[in-house]
Amino acid sequence: MLEGLLVIDMAQFLSGPSAALRLGDLGARVIKVERPGSGDICRSLYLSDTDIAGDSTLFHAINRNKQGLAADLKDPRDAARVHRLIALADVVIQNFRPGVAERLGFGPAALREHNPRLIVGSISGYGEDGPWADLPGQDLLAQALSGAMWLSGDAQDGPVPFGLSVADMLAGHVLVEGILAALVRRGISGQGAHVETSLLEALIDLQFEVLTTHLNDGGRPPRRAAVDNAHAYLAAPYGTYRTQDGWLALAMTPLDRLAPLLDLPLTGHDAFAERDAIKALIAVRLVGATTRHWLDRLRPHDIWCAPVNDWPRLLAEDAFQRLDMLQQVGRGVATTRSPVRIDGTRAASPNGAPRVGEHDDAIVAEFGLDQD
Repeated sequence: MLEGLLVIDMAQFLSGPSAALRLGDLGARVIKVERPGSGDICRSLYLSDTDIAGDSTLFHAINRNKQGLAADLKDPRDAARVHRLIALADVVIQNFRPGVAERLGFGPAALREHNPRLIVGSISGYGEDGPWADLPGQDLLAQALSGAMWLSGDAQDGPVPFGLSVADMLAGHVLVEGILAALVRRGISGQGAHVETSLLEALIDLQFEVLTTHLNDGGRPPRRAAVDNAHAYLAAPYGTYRTQDGWLALAMTPLDRLAPLLDLPLTGHDAFAERDAIKALIAVRLVGATTRHWLDRLRPHDIWCAPVNDWPRLLAEDAFQRLDMLQQVGRGVATTRSPVRIDGTRAASPNGAPRVGEHDDAIVAEFGLDQD
């Protein structure tokens, strides 16, 4: 869909590079600009002790299907090369701390002055100004500031962070939305744009459903269930429950339909006001039989439920395998594929993440970056 577009990924870590990854999955050509030698800090940001060809699995996952150009932006010769490349580009993605891009001469206004059709996508931690602007734009810290940690876990728990870099990934997705909209506008008017978001804004947007409730019910804080909480604002039986051999998730279900199937006296009870007591009764009943038993008993009656899979179980499921979400890419990396299908086709590329400066000579020659 985006074939013919050139994207320059000047970002590090997760959020900006993940946005460039999505544009690449949609067909754009992505060139990753990194410092010579060590490259993107994400190359050494290990999630475990697994190392693939000298780089972390995280780097491989976020930077597959990109070409690599090494450049020291403080070196005049390298900076000139990158400016010449950007003058020919359609999109530039950055996630510098506020003010850094401008000091280096790569601020959005300067870039668009030389290329009015350029779309610059910027991700910060907490916006470009204000008392939090200079704080480290790191995922866990953004989660802490956003209020989102008080939605997961049970009532007696402290704040519970997501087990994923959710702020980074969401900010990348949000930036892609804005970039695609800007590309549509450019197709009509020929005008470029500066698209901005932040980790905090992405997390606020993630909470729009429950935050809207908070803003309109007198400012009451979320109240997590005391037993098997899955959503601070939903009534019983919503939650995940231990069974004899695993776990079962129960979604929105009228108690008068669920009660006879569990042989419990739940009919006529208030699923909100009595949430904790009702869920405690359900928990005691479900642990008495296997997950398979409860699925076979509940699903024929259109009770919304599912086993709680771990990754080995998920990967073995026929339903998962039919989605064809995994692929093998360069440098021996098994990873995921784009979640988007267009006209029945899911994007795939055998190209893995680049080594630092892997394509320097080819890119410099193709775009004439050393010409005066």
